[in-house]
Amino acid sequence: MDKVVSFHQGTLPLLVSIPHAGLRLTPAVEAGLVDEARGLPDTDWHIPRLYAFARELGASVVVGEYSRFVIDLNRPEDDQPLYAGATTGLFPATLFEGQPLFKAGLEPSAAERAGYLEAIWRPYHDTLTGELARLREQFGYALLWDAHSIRSVIPHLFDGTLPDFNIGTFNGASCDAALAERVRAVAAGAQGYSHVLNGRFKGGHITRHYGAPANNVHAVQMELAQCNYMEEVAPFTYRDDLAQLTQRVLEQMLVAMLGWGRERYPA
Repeated sequence: MDKVVSFHQGTLPLLVSIPHAGLRLTPAVEAGLVDEARGLPDTDWHIPRLYAFARELGASVVVGEYSRFVIDLNRPEDDQPLYAGATTGLFPATLFEGQPLFKAGLEPSAAERAGYLEAIWRPYHDTLTGELARLREQFGYALLWDAHSIRSVIPHLFDGTLPDFNIGTFNGASCDAALAERVRAVAAGAQGYSHVLNGRFKGGHITRHYGAPANNVHAVQMELAQCNYMEEVAPFTYRDDLAQLTQRVLEQMLVAMLGWGRERYPA
C-alpha cells in the first residue's frame, strides 16, 4: 500500500485526529464506484488545512490518507452500528444521500476488504493508540480531538439543517463534564454560530473507544457543518473568508481544552 497515515508529533498533551479527509482509492474501489461517487462527495473536505493551526499550537496530528469509501476509520472493526437509523458502516455501501456506492457486483471482495482492515484501518488506530499512550506517559493525561465535517443538509441522515458546531462526548462518557462545558461555552460565545452538545452526532468509534476519563484520556468529537468554511457542492471549494472566522473559534476550543487540562492535571 501507499502511505496510509500522516503523523506529526507535537509537544502538548493534545492529539488531533482527522480520519475522513483522505482522497486515495484502491484500484478495486475506484473501479466499482458509481458515477455520483467519483467526486468523493462524502469526504471531510479540507480539514487538515482548516486545522493547520493545531500544529502551530503544539498538538500532535494524525490524518488518514485513504477515502472513507475504501474503509471508514471511525467505525469499529467488528462493524457494529454506532447510531440508530440511517448511517454508514466500516465498508460503506451507500452515499450519504442513500444511493448505492458501488455498481452492482463491483464491490470489493471480502478478501480485499480484509486487506484494507489490516493495511489501512489498523495503522491509523495503532498510531492513535501509541500517541495517546505516549502523551499519558509524558504528561499524566491525554486529550483527543476528533475532527470531522459534513454537509449542513442531508435529509437521509438528519432532519433540517445541522448546527454549525456539533460537539460529541458520547453523552458524557468520553470526557470529563467540565471539559465538555469549556468547549461548549466557547461555541455558545461565538457570535453568529449555532451549536449542540451530543445532538445527532455524539461521537463515533474513535471518541467512544479512546475516550476514557477514568484513565485520564479525554476525547471530544467535532462535527462541523461544512457551510462554515467551504462550498458544499462540487468542486467543494475552500472559502478562506469563511474559514478564517471558523478557525478562530476552533482554536479557542482547543486552547480551552488545553487550559482545562493544565488545571485538572497540574504538573
